[in-house]
Amino acid sequence: QIAPKVFHELGAHVISIGCSPDGLNINEGVGATHPDALVRTVRANSADFGIALDGDADRLQLVDAKGRLFNGDELLYLMAADRLARDESVPGVAGTLMTNMAIEQALKAQGVGFVRAKVGDRYVLEALSANGWQLGGESSGHLLALDKHTTGDGLVSALQVLQACVRSGKTVAQWLENVQLFPQVMINVRLQPGQDWKKNEQLPLAQQEVEKQLGDSGRVLIRASGTEPLLRVMVEARDEAMASNYAERLVQVVKAG
Repeated sequence: QIAPKVFHELGAHVISIGCSPDGLNINEGVGATHPDALVRTVRANSADFGIALDGDADRLQLVDAKGRLFNGDELLYLMAADRLARDESVPGVAGTLMTNMAIEQALKAQGVGFVRAKVGDRYVLEALSANGWQLGGESSGHLLALDKHTTGDGLVSALQVLQACVRSGKTVAQWLENVQLFPQVMINVRLQPGQDWKKNEQLPLAQQEVEKQLGDSGRVLIRASGTEPLLRVMVEARDEAMASNYAERLVQVVKAG
């Protein structure tokens, strides 16, 4: 109910989709968790922007006029870059274990510190509080700007992105032209009953070898699901084939253990 009115009152012609909740259809085929519908609508209507929120409106995914989808990692970088362009201090940004490595490198190249928290916006908030920083977020679109609000708010996040574009005359793509996200390959490995993956002595050795070969051009993340008997093996690299190859190699080690 709120978002269409906000953008309308700021002067935009608003086309609303997925704004008719019936108590059961929250996030059903629309919004930040299913942005394909928004991409199609932006293209069909030649819109300038598409704003996707989720059911409780704390996540944001954004689509530009060409139908390109931008995730939370990219929008977090844009928010930081906009502040730097206005000569504001950005001592550091907090991401999560899943934040794309390209964002970390792009921020550090501009002298901005970066730390990774556990997945979950509550942990991002803890990292920001511990460091006295203001900006943080997740790939999913949970974005925090503690000088604007005290929690994730997709509408406030969207306004900051639009403000940056209007003020600078740059498109979202132009803001991000020097940021090329690394391919991330995630493989879920189902653990056998009683299998303790932490006792697999070969896995840390294999991980160290992969990390050595990747160097500064990638990273490895292995973590257990909190809800299912799954081990999530993620490899990030500049080359998708390389990331896939290393991920498969680690998966084989997990299965052998």
